[in-house]
Amino acid sequence: MADEPTTGASGALRPELLKKVRRIEIRSRRLVNSLFLGEYHAVFRGRGIEFSEVREYVPGDEVRSIDWNVTARLNAPFVKKFVEERELTVLLLVDVSASGAFGTVPQTKREVAAEIAALLALSAINNQDRVGLVAFSDRVEKYVAPAKGQRHVLRLVRELLTLEPAGRGTRLATVLDYASTMLSRRAVVFVISDFVDVGDYQTALRVLARRHDLVAIALTDPRELELPDVGIVELEDAESGQTVVVDTSDAKVRAAYRDQADQARRERARLFRQNGVDAIEIGTGSSYIEPLMAFFRARSGAPRRRAAG
Repeated sequence: MADEPTTGASGALRPELLKKVRRIEIRSRRLVNSLFLGEYHAVFRGRGIEFSEVREYVPGDEVRSIDWNVTARLNAPFVKKFVEERELTVLLLVDVSASGAFGTVPQTKREVAAEIAALLALSAINNQDRVGLVAFSDRVEKYVAPAKGQRHVLRLVRELLTLEPAGRGTRLATVLDYASTMLSRRAVVFVISDFVDVGDYQTALRVLARRHDLVAIALTDPRELELPDVGIVELEDAESGQTVVVDTSDAKVRAAYRDQADQARRERARLFRQNGVDAIEIGTGSSYIEPLMAFFRARSGAPRRRAAG
């Protein structure tokens, strides 16, 4: 898919890709309207309360809200008025490295990432929040500034599906540092990735999590967790290009592979937990709706309910 042109001679999207963008939009809009909008609002409430103005005191106002400086100056009681600072900035950091093209189920990790990004983006703009995108590999591949509107969400989805990254590997520290530098005010940051990174990104993760509401969405293909018994096969690392021949009919080989995958997941979970990062584990072979709903429910403190679809 990545090697094929995604646009025609006029620069328009190919019909099959346009159809995929529309399908993601329709599905995401349905999920937002039926399930996610209320959950999103309950979890991400805005930056807090900000001062709006002063007005004359009326019977029933809280005495604690009286602005004594203004009252003394005007020789009449005035109170401070506050409003909820509702608007948030939501930033999606989406992994477009070569490992995202891996898929042994109908959808690749990159396609699932695009759908989840669309769902989160629609939830944000329907709640009057701004949403932006940073697509990354071993470098920052594309930045789309936070904005509002349905057309903006469609642009984000198109970027994720059509972007041909210059890098193949993954450097999470690079994109996390980039987000820390770029965001001047507190924001909600979702990192959507398979977190296949041999580098050390703990410091960058900790710094970003201290200043912002950071949520990691870890994507995994079923075959990354367990090998099937299909005899001798050649496995290639999508990012490094290295290959290895393994005998999957050997139970010890399959067990070692499974143990290594389990250890990597436990280590990743420990890293997130130690640095105050909420994490959502999503397998590409199953629906992402239930894990996302469980996350929103846990964050809002609401009782769990089963998500349809």
